[in-house]
Amino acid sequence: MRISQLAAATGVPVATIKYYLREKLLHDGELTSATQARYDDSHVRRLKLIRALVGTAGLSVAATRELLQGLANPPESGHDLLGVAHRAVTRPAGDDVDVAPAQDLLRRWGWDDQACDRDSQAALAEALDGLSSAGLELPPALLDRYAEAMRAVAEADIGSVPTDSAEAAMRFVVLGTVLVEPVLLAMRRLAQQNVSFERFGGAAITAAARPATAHTPTAPTATAPTATAPTATAPTATAPDRTAETG
Repeated sequence: MRISQLAAATGVPVATIKYYLREKLLHDGELTSATQARYDDSHVRRLKLIRALVGTAGLSVAATRELLQGLANPPESGHDLLGVAHRAVTRPAGDDVDVAPAQDLLRRWGWDDQACDRDSQAALAEALDGLSSAGLELPPALLDRYAEAMRAVAEADIGSVPTDSAEAAMRFVVLGTVLVEPVLLAMRRLAQQNVSFERFGGAAITAAARPATAHTPTAPTATAPTATAPTATAPTATAPDRTAETG
């Protein structure tokens, strides 16, 4: 198919396809002339993948390129597969970031901090520090429950990795890590809505559970005195007592 047909098949504008070709995200088509090339279903699949990584996952062009290169050249170690995916979605940490709080939590949960990369540890430490700066401290028991839930998710993830080929494993780990995270976030929000409705329903939060608000004293209302006009009472004429005179 020609590039215009490729654009029609994928919904990606021709100009964007040419940009992906220049950035080496999309492999070249088969040249049919000096200015034209022929594309096939592999280009359709790659374009859909690129759009998912750039659009749904929100990756940069550079991170997308690294992921695609990793898919084409998977590492030998199964554990290193995660490294390719995590580098694409984790911001590099500066040398000044203190990861000790994250390492303390990992050890408390029984997780090997040596198996976890520093960038991910720094991401946890910085996230917790941001909560603290905002005045929100998560109780240790709540963090422990989060850790249990994340451990269960991780076991489901890694337990589902195909072992029949390195290419299949790489594709599952990389795309599963990058593209499933928005799914997990959406599921968390939906679960929160469901549990919130089960707990609170349509009832208003009680006064004890409602956040306290500052009381603003109300100034007394001055009432202007009302002048009462004196009531004029008309005098009552008394008739003279006419008593009969007896002689």
